[in-house]
Amino acid sequence: MNYRKMEKLDLEVSALGFGAMRLPIIDDDSANIDEAEAIEMIRYGIDNGINYVDTAWPYHQGESEKVVGKALKDGYREKVYLATKLPIWECETEKDLDKIFNKQLEKMEVESIDFYLLHALDEGHWQTVKDLDIIEWAEKKKEEGKIKYLGFSFHDSYSLFEEILEAHDWDFCQIQYNYLDVEYQAGKKGLQKAYSKGIEVVIMEPIRGGWLAQEPPPAAKKLFESENENRTPVEWALHWIWSQKEPGVVLSGMSNMQQLKENLETASESEVGLLSDSEFKMMEKVAEEMRGPITCTRCEYCLPCPEAINIPENFHLYNQAKLLNKGQEMAEKYFKLDETARASNCIECGQCEPQCPQNLDIIDLLKEVDQYFNERV
Repeated sequence: MNYRKMEKLDLEVSALGFGAMRLPIIDDDSANIDEAEAIEMIRYGIDNGINYVDTAWPYHQGESEKVVGKALKDGYREKVYLATKLPIWECETEKDLDKIFNKQLEKMEVESIDFYLLHALDEGHWQTVKDLDIIEWAEKKKEEGKIKYLGFSFHDSYSLFEEILEAHDWDFCQIQYNYLDVEYQAGKKGLQKAYSKGIEVVIMEPIRGGWLAQEPPPAAKKLFESENENRTPVEWALHWIWSQKEPGVVLSGMSNMQQLKENLETASESEVGLLSDSEFKMMEKVAEEMRGPITCTRCEYCLPCPEAINIPENFHLYNQAKLLNKGQEMAEKYFKLDETARASNCIECGQCEPQCPQNLDIIDLLKEVDQYFNERV
């Protein structure tokens, strides 16, 4: 494992962090984590150099923190920096802050949290942070030794990101960043801004929810092979980030042991400047070939849907159909979904949209997906 220096915090973190948002599951139920496999994976990662484990209150519909806590028993807690997040959308009064925080400590069976984030800040959540004096509350937790480092994760415009950066002396922040999202949300500009202020940057969605791991379209594949025919799409995506000096730990949500082992191997080869200028330019061209019509990262914040619609899967099938020109094939998969899981089952209740960190118009997009696939029956 190679490590990245967090200068401000005087820490060395593993290039690869274990993101506990996409743990192995049973029966395609994200709330039903395969605990035995998940614990084995997390511990294998730690045994092979990972020292940063990231979870959150809503991951796996509330079950991720529990499983991470179990994985960190038997001496593993002392080997890692543990990160979790305060769900701002659950905070209505100041009393909720302690209630949620204490529940998180209980779920993970720990005495303190190393990296604590105000989760998924956007304009609305940032207003809640200010209204409830959440930063002041979190700083008191630092004084009490319950939190070591305070930061935030972000999903909104660059202008808001800059405002939040200036509002407090943050220890770190977490942004979505990959070779498709250079100008999306905080983007490269935000990454460089935080770095220039000495704020450590944790990277999430380096593979765009698995989108950048799939077999690329022919044009993108040809571009990759023009520079190095032996690198996989995942290796290209990860090295694109690790080749830059600004990122700290890069989080990957790994769902099986094979993914973990492959990512560990890639991390062991990582270094700043690994990719050449010509390779970076090539990946700019790849990005144009890899964009799907819906910027869903399959984070599942929109689940559970009250009508049992599998929103991320509907969007994934649609993206594949459009990007890979596989309309008929994806239509067949769409109609193999349980009827309740299809986009057509949406009753427009709107529960999902406020939870989406990508700010997608989910209701309208589900209509678009259903119309597209019905036209191919």
